Amino acid sequence: MSSSKSTNSGGMSSGAEPVMDANLAVALDALLAEESVTRAAACLHTSPAAMSRTLARLRRILQDPLLVRAGQAMVPTPRARALREETAAVVRRLGALLAPGAGVEPADLRSTFTLQVADVVGAALAPGMLRLAGQEAPAVSLRFRAEEWEAGPALREGRIDLEVGAIDHVDPETRVEELVTLRMAAAVRAGHPLTEGDLTPDRLAAADHVVVSRRGRFTGPLDTALAAHGLRRRVVVVLPGHLAAMSLAARSDIVCLIPTALPGAAASPLTDAASALGLRVLDIPLPLPPLTIGMAWHPRNAADGGHHWLREAVRRTLRGAGSSAA
Repeated sequence: MSSSKSTNSGGMSSGAEPVMDANLAVALDALLAEESVTRAAACLHTSPAAMSRTLARLRRILQDPLLVRAGQAMVPTPRARALREETAAVVRRLGALLAPGAGVEPADLRSTFTLQVADVVGAALAPGMLRLAGQEAPAVSLRFRAEEWEAGPALREGRIDLEVGAIDHVDPETRVEELVTLRMAAAVRAGHPLTEGDLTPDRLAAADHVVVSRRGRFTGPLDTALAAHGLRRRVVVVLPGHLAAMSLAARSDIVCLIPTALPGAAASPLTDAASALGLRVLDIPLPLPPLTIGMAWHPRNAADGGHHWLREAVRRTLRGAGSSAA
């Protein structure tokens, strides 16, 4: 008994499954949007002849003419009209897949991001970032956690998404971006004796001080600067965070050092907590090294759309709404 193989008009085996790939989906979207082979070809930077062949292939796969001649124009069939919106959505999703950093809509994010920060940085970031999240990404949640001595392992192991603060020890592969440069100033309560008259190195050294140190150190850059003038201050207490130190300064005659904007620069949200406590900020009459606040992240998150929004939210909060970077 002999057997024969039948083929359809397109040369495909009658049992073959139609195949729609990404390129065909993009072409279909252009054809349905433009309702013209010539204009669709121009949109995709190809020739009308190549687009005509693609239309013929789409007609075979979908078993529908899709576009038919009506005088000098072409009009979509009912099947084509039904496919138009769904095809456009598929092409948008393909674009988001191939360009995740730019393709993810913040409103579609359903993520919890974990940031490792010093307390004063968290206090500066939280209000602005929550405001941005509420406006742009309402399903996003933020978790701020206290600093570890080194953030490298936490970033590497995925326990945190971002470190924001004075970035010092990082793994070689870690991405680091500097955000703002600040200077250190003295913060005292309203009516403190140091607010009367000029603040001199001698008067500053004679006051009682609180030092902020995660590692419990009693000395810092101010001690080096005072020593150059033959002076030494009295540190009466060491605290692990700036908020506790500022709270203490607001209720005593103790002097606390805080980060503040450079002369001529825009006000920094990092000083908002000091203002809320009613502290007076005094310029230190000694040269001190600047303080750079940055953010660090693991390179596996560099192209992630959600992480891209997170980094941009940090930039906008600390630098101002006009900032933008990758």
